[in-house]
Amino acid sequence: MKATHARVHYRMKSGTLTLDNPERRYILKVRDMPLDEKPRERLLAHGPSALSIQELLAVILSTGTKKEEVMAMATRIMKEYGEKSLMSQKSAKELASNLDIPLGKALQIIATAELGRRFFSKNEHASPTLRTAREVFGYTQDMRTLSKEHLRGIYLNSHYKVIHDEVVSIGTLDSNIIHPRDIFRPALEYSAAALILVHNHPSGIATPSDADVSVTEQIIKAGALLGIDLIDHIIVTKDGFKSVPAHYK
Repeated sequence: MKATHARVHYRMKSGTLTLDNPERRYILKVRDMPLDEKPRERLLAHGPSALSIQELLAVILSTGTKKEEVMAMATRIMKEYGEKSLMSQKSAKELASNLDIPLGKALQIIATAELGRRFFSKNEHASPTLRTAREVFGYTQDMRTLSKEHLRGIYLNSHYKVIHDEVVSIGTLDSNIIHPRDIFRPALEYSAAALILVHNHPSGIATPSDADVSVTEQIIKAGALLGIDLIDHIIVTKDGFKSVPAHYK
């Protein structure tokens, strides 16, 4: 069932933040492609805008492994991580482990993502402003069809503008595993005034679990001690979204 949500704006006041309320496809191997359809040749002939994200990633990875061809690897990586989630990663060891790829490949991805951040992250106009849960749902559309559960932190300044965005963990939420320090470390590093948590439910059911509520309450309490408030925790699915019920005061 498609989850619905009223268009209610987030509100900041005196440092307190309040929430007003597949089908399986065959991936053609690069060696089997006609010369003019191979990613490198297409990049050379038509420029980067002509390539899909998977093709661009295949160019970065350059080669596959004995057990996985490069296009299949690139397609799998994007399916499991999503664009924003992949580009927010900073630990090559974790990326290599989570995706079951060689460390060298993970280092290539991390280095490329870092270049992108350094070249473009300072462009203030490129940072969106998030004032409602529906705007957060639109901003995180790349999470809707991920095959694994991702917990993502979106960090805001006092004007509700996104100043940082990263995946905090991958896997089912568990208050015994998700530690507040992992969530608030980026908030302190980027001097965030507030944060929004978002995680996806691959099942397509947006109803919060007991663990979702427990994690949310834990983060609210930790944030109160640090003076950095959690203004919302949103569950997204392919067709909708829902806020985790908790006391956002």
